[in-house]
Amino acid sequence: MQKETTARPDRKTKPAGSEPAAKKKGKARKKSSAGNKNKTLVIVESPAKARTIHKYLGKDYIIEASMGHVIDLPKSRMAVDVDQNFKPEYITVRGRASILNRLKKLAGSTARVLLAADPDREGEAISYHLANALRHANSDIKRIEFNEITQSAIQEAVLHPREIDQNLVNAQQARRILDRLVGYNISPLLWKKIKRGLSAGRVQSVALRLICDREEEIEAFLPEEYWTLDAKFLSGKNPVESTLHAIDGKKADLKVKEEVDVILAELEGAIFTTASVNKKERRRQPTAPYTTSKLQQDSANKLGFTSQKTMMIAQQLYEGLEVGDGVVTGLITYMRTDSTRVTPAAVDQLRGYIRGNPELGDKFLSTDVRAYKTNKSAQDAHEAIRPTDPSRNPDQIQKFLSKDQFRLYQMIWQKFVSSQMADEVADLTTVDITAGRFMFRASGSRVKFTGFTEVFPLEDRKKKESTLPEMTVGEVLNLKELLPEQHFTQPPPRFTDASMVKILEESGVGRPSTYAPTLGTLLKRFYVTRVQKALKPTELGKLVNDIMKKYFPELVNIEFTARMEDDLDRIAQSEMNWVDMLQNFYVPFAGVLKGAAEQIIEMKNVLDEKTDLVCEKCARPMVKKIGRFGYFLACSGFPECRNAKAIPLGKCPVCATGDVVQRATKKGRPFFGCNKYPECEFSTWDKPSGELCPKCSKILLEKSSREKGKYIACASCDYEAAEQSA
Repeated sequence: MQKETTARPDRKTKPAGSEPAAKKKGKARKKSSAGNKNKTLVIVESPAKARTIHKYLGKDYIIEASMGHVIDLPKSRMAVDVDQNFKPEYITVRGRASILNRLKKLAGSTARVLLAADPDREGEAISYHLANALRHANSDIKRIEFNEITQSAIQEAVLHPREIDQNLVNAQQARRILDRLVGYNISPLLWKKIKRGLSAGRVQSVALRLICDREEEIEAFLPEEYWTLDAKFLSGKNPVESTLHAIDGKKADLKVKEEVDVILAELEGAIFTTASVNKKERRRQPTAPYTTSKLQQDSANKLGFTSQKTMMIAQQLYEGLEVGDGVVTGLITYMRTDSTRVTPAAVDQLRGYIRGNPELGDKFLSTDVRAYKTNKSAQDAHEAIRPTDPSRNPDQIQKFLSKDQFRLYQMIWQKFVSSQMADEVADLTTVDITAGRFMFRASGSRVKFTGFTEVFPLEDRKKKESTLPEMTVGEVLNLKELLPEQHFTQPPPRFTDASMVKILEESGVGRPSTYAPTLGTLLKRFYVTRVQKALKPTELGKLVNDIMKKYFPELVNIEFTARMEDDLDRIAQSEMNWVDMLQNFYVPFAGVLKGAAEQIIEMKNVLDEKTDLVCEKCARPMVKKIGRFGYFLACSGFPECRNAKAIPLGKCPVCATGDVVQRATKKGRPFFGCNKYPECEFSTWDKPSGELCPKCSKILLEKSSREKGKYIACASCDYEAAEQSA
């Protein structure tokens, strides 16, 4: 269907005197090939998955890893012929020719081939290209898929092979080409007009707009003053805390201190009486097992993981780990899903586990089987993320997992097990306390049956409890103190990984597999930086967003992007032709692109900032520039003088002659160290605050801890101080 080319391997000269060894190796290969004629070749994506599956299928199967895509579009050019119905030109991925050649040889020497890439559109496309490449070597090629890497699931999948689903392949191909049409046309325009290395993407640009729009809201926000008035009482010897709730029967709304002073004066010497005591039972139900987006949100909020880290660890749990029985097994089901559905067999297994667990039993099991609604826009291709075996308690296998693997697995296990448990039952008490025209309200809750929360840590359950003493209507309370407090309304918060994933999902922008890569790209391009886990746009990000909003308004329109996602789903369901979908997009896009190329003025060096520093090589002024990895200093005489260096953040507290600069680990994690390295080995993860210590004049570092919160501390002496809010 599409043109595929394979890079011809380099010919190597046979070394002198190697003939006997070569003949010997050839005989070994022939013997090995002959022994494979009754075997089945199974091709997966990763070596970790291959090792796990090999243990389940035995000697009649050869398990090989393709290492992801072996055949794909080249990175160096768009490789899509828009005049020939968007015909893509696929090539063998650079560095994968040897893998493909090995797979061809094995396919030619085995009885059949089973393609076992991940059960999604990307996996279907990988399988499609492999099938085309291997077809001449073996005509018996089928596709298998499984939602979990366990012995029963793998053996069941092998018994039910199927043909490649061309609709899924077309949907993946349409997405791939669509992203090429956007990225490979707009990115060069940004290079030409602003600077090299920039990029624009379909989902990426919408995400950037959301972050920039939120920043504009924050910058335009004007805080408003308001006050609250709390009261502390004694009922007998028991403390009762309350808040002013109503004045003259209307909700209390205190704007300025003068209003509070009037109330305090009026309440002086007042008698406070219990006007009503209302008790009711509250039943709280568990929530559904995890989808990809909910998993990323909870792991960000509870564990502090980025979306990328969450998916990396989830991949490890899915592909399999050895947990004490000598067998590597997948611990969770496939981690890219938008469905809350669970197979009936898995539900039965879970309910049997709860019923048979001596610490739980029937009283903690929900009376009826719980079913959860899946979002209307969900593809529902895979069930929810769950443990492959609920009896594999996190505490029992903790010693076999890394700290992060354990924490993520525990979260998934708790969510799944709780989903079929009984309601939490609590008594809620509301007490209204009156004094003249003022009414204060106190609230309390006491859990009388933990229900599904029994599988969650005790400290998490206790945080939600606030008890009130037994009180009666007409009881006169002893006022201990009135506590007026001034507040100011806060601007909307910046997006975090969790809230960003949430809004992308709710808006229908992107799909489970795209959330983490999208955020990763924004950070990698330095369009966005992290500030205390929040996502803040850089000046570069704001500039790119302004250009996209002005010249490509449709591409950064949430509804337009969501409709394209729906169209891709329709292609996967055979309800839309992929070429028609691309044609409908490209014709107007090409016109907009031509107009933008003519209208956008060149803005190179527009982001450069003058500094007081002088180039030590040519004595010209240094300017602050922004690049792919952040800000740096460069000579204003470029290109005649190419001097560039990191921005000094303060003098090194160890050697006192070098400057502390921002650096990065091999994996890209930023840290701060002396620019005289390796002569001086000072380094720290903590960012310099830009201020000097009042005690020793060394640099101050920004730090945080659970006990102290955010604070600054000297890198040299024991000075510490609370961090000043901006």
